[in-house]
Amino acid sequence: MLTSLFLSARAIPSLITNSSLNPSNGSKSPQFDQFRENPGHSDATIKVPTAPWMKAPLLLRPDEIPDTSHRREKRSKGKNDEEKTFKALNRRESGVRGMKAMKKIVRKVEKLDEISDSEETQMDDPGEFKPLGRIAEKHELGKRFGGKMPWEREEERFILRRTKKERVRTTADLILDEALLSRLRREASKMRKWLNVRKAGVTETVVNEIRSIWKLNELAMVRFDVPLCRNMERAQEIIEMKTGGLVVLSKKEFLVVYRGPPSYSSEKTNSEISLSLYEREADRLLNGLGPRYVDWWMRRPFPVDADLLPEVVPGYITPSRRCPPNTRANLSDGELTYLRNLAQALPFHFVLGRNHRLQGLASAIVKLWEKCVIAKIAIKWGALNTNNEAMADELKHLTGGVLILRNRYLIILYRGKDFLSDEVADLVEDRERLLGRYQHFEETKRESDIGILEVVTNGRQLEETSKTGTLLEFQELQRKFGEMEMGNLETEAEKEKLEKELKSQEHKLSILRLKIKKSTMELFKLNSLWKPSEPDDDIEILTTEERECLRRIGLKMSSSLVLGRRGVFDGVMEGLHQHWKHREIAKVITMQKIFSRVVYTAKALEAESNGVLISIEKLKEGHAILIYRGKNYKRPSSKLIAQNLLTKRKALQRSVAMQRLGSLKFFAYQRERAIEDLKVRLASLQDSF
Repeated sequence: MLTSLFLSARAIPSLITNSSLNPSNGSKSPQFDQFRENPGHSDATIKVPTAPWMKAPLLLRPDEIPDTSHRREKRSKGKNDEEKTFKALNRRESGVRGMKAMKKIVRKVEKLDEISDSEETQMDDPGEFKPLGRIAEKHELGKRFGGKMPWEREEERFILRRTKKERVRTTADLILDEALLSRLRREASKMRKWLNVRKAGVTETVVNEIRSIWKLNELAMVRFDVPLCRNMERAQEIIEMKTGGLVVLSKKEFLVVYRGPPSYSSEKTNSEISLSLYEREADRLLNGLGPRYVDWWMRRPFPVDADLLPEVVPGYITPSRRCPPNTRANLSDGELTYLRNLAQALPFHFVLGRNHRLQGLASAIVKLWEKCVIAKIAIKWGALNTNNEAMADELKHLTGGVLILRNRYLIILYRGKDFLSDEVADLVEDRERLLGRYQHFEETKRESDIGILEVVTNGRQLEETSKTGTLLEFQELQRKFGEMEMGNLETEAEKEKLEKELKSQEHKLSILRLKIKKSTMELFKLNSLWKPSEPDDDIEILTTEERECLRRIGLKMSSSLVLGRRGVFDGVMEGLHQHWKHREIAKVITMQKIFSRVVYTAKALEAESNGVLISIEKLKEGHAILIYRGKNYKRPSSKLIAQNLLTKRKALQRSVAMQRLGSLKFFAYQRERAIEDLKVRLASLQDSF
């Protein structure tokens, strides 16, 4: 860096002096011959050009100055390079220091080490390397910082680099020649017309259209819609299996299918594929439930096609259920969440596209529940008029399971805590039958033993038997009361029902009366805090003309004071006096519907404010109350305004209490009417006996 600054005359023009120029040479380029080693030159120190950041001049002896006469000629830096160098030396640039710059340096060093260690960059003679390279510098830096670089951490980091996925060879790669395959792929890349495969998948119509294209051309391009476009490997397997062709090109959601050479036979034997443990176990679980859905677009195993199962199963019965002791059949929120999380990792067991006649599917689900507690059903993409709600309702009715999730894509059914398999249900029925036989034997034995006992006390013979819960007790009751007619039985049932309803209504009425009493006490306490002022007898007298003039002025006013549900309280009085501070008339708007209540509010405002009531007008917003402040109006102090009225909070409590009391009285009136009707009906029933 010092050498470049010393030789750059454009960057530091002040360093070129007359003494440094050769008078014999007519060129304008500076010469530095005086710095060459000369045995006859004096040993006096020479002032050498310094860098911009050095504050003092650099003094060197002539023999210490580097010889630049035989240096290799380098490409001169341009103006931009010199400006960048000057900025880097004098200004603060981002990314030059700090942790990010250090990490970049470390990455570059590691990359250089990897390149140097590779076999391609190894030299034949390793002895030519000198110990002054990167390894020696790294070793010296390690010694300098105590055996560890500043950016190195204590723990060792293991970096697993991503390996490139190996390309799986397709059937076309294995069968076709390379020349033919390359030609077909070139032609396939130029194709711009394709056949769309909709949500229903590779149907028979699609296969026929592909074969009709093959009659004119040996290649057919197919574009897949959802859901098959999400798994193009599976789409390739389906298209090759159903059409008998070979896929020669795959790009995004497009496949180009080759009809195959003349010697190629469509009847291919699929090679045995090594399946994972997950797929093998899922296949073992689904074996025997029904035919598989070949057009399945997700990963294996292929689910059972529920549309191919029988619509009606002769003799099908909903499985019997019995909940274990001390257990509730309903699911809690935690159990429901656990089952949903468990079902997320399970494969789909069935694929359904039919809304009704699902007895075959229900029978398969019951058979599946013997091995797995959850049945996961997918709804077919592209099936017409599918209704997942109707599907779920019919499956719940046929199986008796618990629906834990349902949407437009899937249905998940849980077998329930009270589910019994066929074997367990048969065992339970046999056990109940055996217990019933034992109970009948014990009852017969007990009746035969206790029916003959006779006890003689004080010369009299008494018969002491236990008849509770026996057939003998029922027969005696039947002889005592006789057989009741069917009409009388219905009348008695209706009478009992009316008496029960009457008792319930009376109980509810008693509760309402207690609430009315409580609300009345609360309202009485709030009313006791309100001491309304009495109207003043000394009222200013206004003529008819003055009253009419003030009424017109008040109606034209845009500013108004609105009364809410709180009614007249201290804040209303403060607002009224604030209006009178700027104008003579105040317009108060109330939303009350009953005119008598409006008149009562107007008189209350007049009494509390000591103003003059001008008129009450009906407007679109409500009733407007116009109040005149008077000719001798004097604004009272803020402390004396409405000391006898309720506060804003108390006024709201009073309004709520009044509304509650009115509602309770209304409901109590309805209860009383209902009780009277019940009493009338009960009396009519008693008269009909």
